[in-house]
Amino acid sequence: MHTAFLGLGAIGRPMAKRIADAGLSLTVWNRTAVRAAEFAAATGSRLASSPGDAAEGATVVVTCLPTSPDVESLLDGDDGLLSGMTTGTTLVDCTSGDPATSRRIADRLAARGIRFLDAPVSGGVTGAINGTLTVMVGGDATTLDEVRPVLDTFGAKIVHCGDVGAGDALKAVNNALLAVHIWSIAEALTTLAKAGVAPAVALEVINASSGRSNASMNLIPERVLTRAFPRTFRLALLDKDIGIAAAVARQHKVPSPVLQVTADLFAVAHGELGDAADHVEAVRIVERWAGVEIA
Repeated sequence: MHTAFLGLGAIGRPMAKRIADAGLSLTVWNRTAVRAAEFAAATGSRLASSPGDAAEGATVVVTCLPTSPDVESLLDGDDGLLSGMTTGTTLVDCTSGDPATSRRIADRLAARGIRFLDAPVSGGVTGAINGTLTVMVGGDATTLDEVRPVLDTFGAKIVHCGDVGAGDALKAVNNALLAVHIWSIAEALTTLAKAGVAPAVALEVINASSGRSNASMNLIPERVLTRAFPRTFRLALLDKDIGIAAAVARQHKVPSPVLQVTADLFAVAHGELGDAADHVEAVRIVERWAGVEIA
């Protein structure tokens, strides 16, 4: 099964390496060409000169880019993906995308006999390196079974979520919950700090009680109390994801005030902290507004 992988970013690169390390035939392409060249040299993969070249002869084409429009932009042109993919090829999009764009892409590909799965992943860079990602798949279940050998190289839990767009929707809502947890624990700890409770003491109690979350148990102790704020997942991407989740809720006319407000708050945080900030750095905005530091 020959695989093409397009998008060697923070998560895409270790995902592609898992495919190469599994011994599968692999071609790579990246918008920053030097990154793809370095990867190909290190892994023995074939280096493609364009998206169309990457897709040439591939059974499975995997994309992992920041947004769905980024993926859609690779389709057209003399050297676009559509110039290289043939009937029976499957495009597996691991981008944390938006359902509407994924459905539009799927319809365009279907007209050419090309199959499409949206397959966003969760687990971060560590999960990609270790091959323990959760993969949320939207699309035909039989197609998923056919491409599973590729997904198995980097995913420990592969879940068929429904039709095309279902994986995107679930990933966006999952990340919206992450955003809610980060913002709410930041508000809670700044409130308690003002009330005279040390953040470390507050977390000791919260993490042994019903208010705990991954944010309170891991992100805040490891990244905020230490003031380390490592840059592992960009705030800009979380802003994008919760915006997708809020839009999906509006589209389906679901009352969702918590999602909508949190989307607005993360848009403000993104605007104030910039594109390079890590997602946990949103806590800095709450600290600034409260006039107290969680440390």
